[in-house]
Amino acid sequence: MLVLADANLRLDASAIDYIELAFYFVLVLGIGYLARRQVSSSLDFFLSGRSLPAWVTGLAFISANLGAVEVMGMSANGAKYGLPTVHYFWIGAIPAMLFLGIVMMPFYYGSKVRSVPEFMRRRFGKPAHLVNGVSFAAAQILIAGANLFLLASVVKLLLGWPLWVSIVVAAAIVLSYTALGGLSAAIYNEVLQFFVIVIALVPLTIIGLVKVGGWQGLVDKVTNSPGGTAQLHSWPGDNLTGFGNNILSILGIVFGLGFVLSFGYWTTNFVEVQRAMASKSMSAARRTPIIGAFPKMLVPFIVIIPGMIAAVTVSEYVKDKQVLLDGGTAESGVTFNNALLLLMRDLLPNGMLGIAIAGLLASFMAGMAANLSSFNTVFTYDIWQTYVQKDKPDHYYLNLGRIVTSAGTILAIGTAFIASQSSNILDYLQDLFSFFNAPLFATFILGMFWKRMTPHAGWSGLVLGTASAITVWGLSKAGVLGLTGQGISFVAAGTAFVVDIVVSVAVSLATRPKPDEELVGLVYSLTPKETRRHDSTGENAGWYRKPGLLAGIVLVLTIALNAIF
Repeated sequence: MLVLADANLRLDASAIDYIELAFYFVLVLGIGYLARRQVSSSLDFFLSGRSLPAWVTGLAFISANLGAVEVMGMSANGAKYGLPTVHYFWIGAIPAMLFLGIVMMPFYYGSKVRSVPEFMRRRFGKPAHLVNGVSFAAAQILIAGANLFLLASVVKLLLGWPLWVSIVVAAAIVLSYTALGGLSAAIYNEVLQFFVIVIALVPLTIIGLVKVGGWQGLVDKVTNSPGGTAQLHSWPGDNLTGFGNNILSILGIVFGLGFVLSFGYWTTNFVEVQRAMASKSMSAARRTPIIGAFPKMLVPFIVIIPGMIAAVTVSEYVKDKQVLLDGGTAESGVTFNNALLLLMRDLLPNGMLGIAIAGLLASFMAGMAANLSSFNTVFTYDIWQTYVQKDKPDHYYLNLGRIVTSAGTILAIGTAFIASQSSNILDYLQDLFSFFNAPLFATFILGMFWKRMTPHAGWSGLVLGTASAITVWGLSKAGVLGLTGQGISFVAAGTAFVVDIVVSVAVSLATRPKPDEELVGLVYSLTPKETRRHDSTGENAGWYRKPGLLAGIVLVLTIALNAIF
């Protein structure tokens, strides 16, 4: 748990910093108010009326992921593990984002479904739909709590408020603009927040590198610190996986992270898919994750590098890093979650500190708003409208969406205290992804490419896949399985994927599939190619708007980055 009461952890903000923060919050709430004027139907509230251009949804796509995982979690990972953390970007994100844009979005957007669980209902029926809807809603509340906890931690450091007060105030701010303007408010704020985050973290990275004597200076300091040279090379990443064997480590990263966790998150997680589905055309929807992949490649340099710098310059880490690496408690009370905050405390002057704090708050607000906007859509459409109140007027569901947003915020306040128990927030979040995303991806990908998969297989694979991941996690925590580091989530995800596939195949062979005519648009082999194509004329014309070409450029650059580092 973060211990934030010590005076030496307070951020020494001045009047200019508070003025900058106040201006930022006025801007955020103003965007929410303006977006409300465009909301006249539930489709406007939940999917922005499918009217947004690709560059907006592309930046929102990546900004929605710039929450606790990306900023605090990856900087904590940078401080703890070093460069192997880049695998979460170049192996554990980019390939799956390109796959989503090229292969998956034509199915999502072309079918005009309003959510990923709704796609599951059409493919597998109500049992699988209900399991997916409930598990997704639960996951979003837990992840929103993690974003909220870190957002409140910054408020506490800045103002010295008790953690519970900070959590409630932070939640109220995010709720206000999300409930006002729905997805449009969240997306336009996410675009703003993307630029605020970049403006905040680029100077911090540059100043940090200057302090340590440039890249070579950082290399020298890391080499001579606990963790050593293993933190300076992305492969094989033994310290990240905790496997202690190069081959097993690479296998865990490529299969557990790069395939199961990554594809499970980026291709079936409605938090991300929802942004693409808000696009004005199929071409824009396909380009959305690919456009987001360009800045995604560069994010490691402004989140991981600062974490590495903090680990070798911040006095608390210089003194106690080995204790923290061994799983102990530092005398100062710091954890790796504090890396970015402590670096800001030590390096940034007033004025710049306010911008940096705004960047941190922006990242957590973007993450939490993304969780809430996807939670309210799935709960309203996939749970309430489907199973409780089916035929109400559209205005009923619009008002319900705002109520559900408020209820989700209250639940997230509770789960924020669960997240506070983790010393590395990324460990906590990766565990959640292995529980919820890995089995969903197995069900989804098998069902999309194998028409023989049956409705019974859809729900049973999900349930047993999730149960197997939780079992692996529980055995690891109990010491029965000798897994450490984030290898726990890699193994749990891989297990969930395999169990889900085996169960789904076995159940499918023993039960009756849907007739082919009911699977058109839902299964790859039964969907006509022309329905998966997008218009390439008018505002979708031009080589720079071709999803395949853009994806190829991203892939080449990503391979080059992996080779260099």
